[in-house]
Amino acid sequence: QVQLVESGGGLVQAGGSLTLSCAASASIFRINTMGWYRQAPGKQRELVADITSGGNTNYADSVKGRFTISRDNAKNTVYLKMNSPKPEDTAVYYCNVRVQSPETLRSFMYWGQGTQVTVSS
Repeated sequence: QVQLVESGGGLVQAGGSLTLSCAASASIFRINTMGWYRQAPGKQRELVADITSGGNTNYADSVKGRFTISRDNAKNTVYLKMNSPKPEDTAVYYCNVRVQSPETLRSFMYWGQGTQVTVSS
């Protein structure tokens, strides 16, 4: 079982900065890709950014150049630094991790509980 604890959400002014954190307790599992998704009211959940265990990153076009994803493998923690957020970035942000059992090699995906980010204009 994997538990994810998110923090850092809240209200931020457009053009400001906010950092989200997600700490994973993975027990025996090997943590592979970690990422952030978001869901705005009336819209589908979408990928914001993800990062592999080797540090390769992937960003949605809408956040490229403004958001930075990083991870601390020793702490099993992923971060999302949101620079110059816009009102359209307002959404519930969900942490996502993909893990693998070292015994069975089966892969699993887990979601955080979500944290609200509201960007005021």
